[in-house]
Amino acid sequence: MNIWLLIALMALATFTIRYALYARANAISLPPKLERALKYSAPCVLTAIWVPAILMPKGVLDPTLANPYFIGGLVAIIIGLWKKNTLLTIAISMTCFFTYKWLQ
Repeated sequence: MNIWLLIALMALATFTIRYALYARANAISLPPKLERALKYSAPCVLTAIWVPAILMPKGVLDPTLANPYFIGGLVAIIIGLWKKNTLLTIAISMTCFFTYKWLQ
């Protein structure tokens, strides 16, 4: 299937689902437990994306100092917790990642 068609269909599906919920936000009331659970969906999805990319860049588990993705991830976690500045975290961790990868 054409990749652009697939992207367009997924965008349409995402828009339709969100529009159906948000357009009727005043008419529909979600239970408090469901609203509280939905607040965790973004962190869960992001974690499902970055954990395999950092710990398994070649398809096998590699949480070692020889893995530049792992080093970049550790630096991102440390800087993110320390400075709480997203742009600084991205800049420093990407610099560490590319420098480490270049040195290997």
